[in-house]
Amino acid sequence: MVRETVKITNPAGLILQWAGRLCEEASHYKATVKMIKGDMDTNAKSLLAVLGACIQYGDEVEFICEGEDEKEALEAMIRLTKEI
Repeated sequence: MVRETVKITNPAGLILQWAGRLCEEASHYKATVKMIKGDMDTNAKSLLAVLGACIQYGDEVEFICEGEDEKEALEAMIRLTKEI
Protein backbone atom coordinates (compact mmCIF):
# COMPACT_ATOMS: atom_id res chain seq x y z
CA MET A 1 0.00 0.00 0.00
CA VAL A 2 1.27 3.47 -0.93
CA ARG A 3 -0.19 6.85 -0.08
CA GLU A 4 0.39 10.53 -0.64
CA THR A 5 -1.46 13.75 0.13
CA VAL A 6 -1.82 16.64 -2.32
CA LYS A 7 -3.47 20.04 -2.13
CA ILE A 8 -5.95 21.17 -4.79
CA THR A 9 -4.61 24.37 -6.34
CA ASN A 10 -7.20 24.98 -9.08
CA PRO A 11 -9.49 27.86 -8.01
CA ALA A 12 -12.46 25.98 -9.51
CA GLY A 13 -11.69 22.85 -7.49
CA LEU A 14 -12.22 19.39 -8.94
CA ILE A 15 -14.73 20.12 -11.71
CA LEU A 16 -16.44 17.50 -13.90
CA GLN A 17 -13.81 17.64 -16.65
CA TRP A 18 -10.92 16.97 -14.26
CA ALA A 19 -12.86 14.44 -12.20
CA GLY A 20 -13.55 12.52 -15.39
CA ARG A 21 -9.86 12.48 -16.35
CA LEU A 22 -8.88 11.38 -12.87
CA CYS A 23 -11.39 8.50 -12.83
CA GLU A 24 -10.46 7.43 -16.34
CA GLU A 25 -6.78 7.32 -15.41
CA ALA A 26 -7.47 5.44 -12.16
CA SER A 27 -9.44 2.84 -14.13
CA HIS A 28 -6.34 1.91 -16.14
CA TYR A 29 -4.77 0.31 -13.06
CA LYS A 30 -5.50 -3.00 -11.36
CA ALA A 31 -4.74 -1.47 -7.96
CA THR A 32 -7.49 -0.20 -5.72
CA VAL A 33 -7.35 3.61 -5.83
CA LYS A 34 -8.95 5.47 -2.94
CA MET A 35 -9.24 9.20 -2.47
CA ILE A 36 -9.63 10.47 1.09
CA LYS A 37 -10.91 13.94 1.95
CA GLY A 38 -11.47 14.45 5.64
CA ASP A 39 -13.49 11.46 6.82
CA MET A 40 -14.81 10.70 3.32
CA ASP A 41 -13.33 7.58 1.68
CA THR A 42 -13.98 7.61 -2.08
CA ASN A 43 -13.36 5.11 -4.87
CA ALA A 44 -11.29 7.17 -7.35
CA LYS A 45 -12.52 4.96 -10.21
CA SER A 46 -16.13 6.13 -9.71
CA LEU A 47 -17.02 9.49 -11.24
CA LEU A 48 -20.12 9.89 -9.07
CA ALA A 49 -18.14 9.13 -5.92
CA VAL A 50 -15.40 11.61 -6.84
CA LEU A 51 -17.90 14.36 -7.67
CA GLY A 52 -19.81 13.56 -4.47
CA ALA A 53 -16.69 14.35 -2.44
CA CYS A 54 -17.15 18.04 -3.43
CA ILE A 55 -13.42 18.72 -3.61
CA GLN A 56 -12.70 22.43 -3.64
CA TYR A 57 -9.77 24.79 -3.93
CA GLY A 58 -7.37 24.38 -1.01
CA ASP A 59 -8.66 20.95 0.03
CA GLU A 60 -6.10 18.31 0.90
CA VAL A 61 -6.75 14.94 -0.69
CA GLU A 62 -4.94 11.72 0.19
CA PHE A 63 -4.60 9.00 -2.42
CA ILE A 64 -4.16 5.43 -1.23
CA CYS A 65 -3.33 2.76 -3.79
CA GLU A 66 -3.09 -0.94 -3.10
CA GLY A 67 -2.36 -3.74 -5.54
CA GLU A 68 0.19 -4.99 -8.04
CA ASP A 69 0.62 -1.66 -9.87
CA GLU A 70 0.05 0.59 -6.85
CA LYS A 71 3.16 2.74 -7.32
CA GLU A 72 2.32 3.53 -10.94
CA ALA A 73 -1.30 4.29 -10.01
CA LEU A 74 -0.25 6.65 -7.22
CA GLU A 75 2.23 8.46 -9.46
CA ALA A 76 -0.49 8.97 -12.07
CA MET A 77 -3.00 10.30 -9.51
CA ILE A 78 -0.48 12.75 -8.07
CA ARG A 79 0.63 13.92 -11.52
CA LEU A 80 -2.95 14.52 -12.67
CA THR A 81 -3.96 16.23 -9.44
CA LYS A 82 -1.05 18.65 -9.75
CA GLU A 83 -2.16 19.46 -13.32
CA ILE A 84 -5.63 20.39 -12.10
